[in-house]
Amino acid sequence: MTRTLDQTTEKGKQMTEDPQEGSTGAPFHAVTDWHAIDWKSANHNVRRLQARIVKATQEKKWGKVKALQRLLTHSFSGKALAVRRVTENQGKHTPGVDKIIWNTPHKKINAVYSLRQRDYHPQPLRRIYILKKNGKKRALGIPVMKCRAMQALYLLALDPVAENHSGSQLVRFPTTEIDGGCDRTVLHGPGKPPLSAMDTRRRHQRLFRRRLAQGGSNG
Repeated sequence: MTRTLDQTTEKGKQMTEDPQEGSTGAPFHAVTDWHAIDWKSANHNVRRLQARIVKATQEKKWGKVKALQRLLTHSFSGKALAVRRVTENQGKHTPGVDKIIWNTPHKKINAVYSLRQRDYHPQPLRRIYILKKNGKKRALGIPVMKCRAMQALYLLALDPVAENHSGSQLVRFPTTEIDGGCDRTVLHGPGKPPLSAMDTRRRHQRLFRRRLAQGGSNG
């Protein structure tokens, strides 16, 4: 299927809107200080694109879905939220095989601009072993920070589609609110039990791998 971008838009309307614009009209790509990022605007931009992805998915406009997902994953807002997510969770001090952690504002803002699919190559997992209650050890693979951030970035674009395919009644996206106090709500369809955190994580990992396989040649 070789649809042009114009064919996937509503008369070309809004598809060219820049998701990197802040509330003041200043472009986000001019930001060089991590603490200068307008997080309220970043969250708003991502939620708006996610809502449009949901609508396009429900209307089965797959060309438009792909174009909107590309907008989100190439946006400064999406990248900034992805970096923020992996640098504010419990594993922020745990490095991968490259021994690198993003623990300073300078490293974080550089990480935002480094999230590009064109030159992205997944790194090996760092293998550690955790002692279980029965005395045995469980192997655990730890990705490098960049791989974690790329997964978080593509999760923002894949989550709206995944929720729709699971028959959910999608209303909001708490995953974009990464201020520390927002709980992750797993939505589910009528008569269906909620998905466990493990089921949701596995589904997202499958979608992430499929997305990379399909779009590996795109910049």
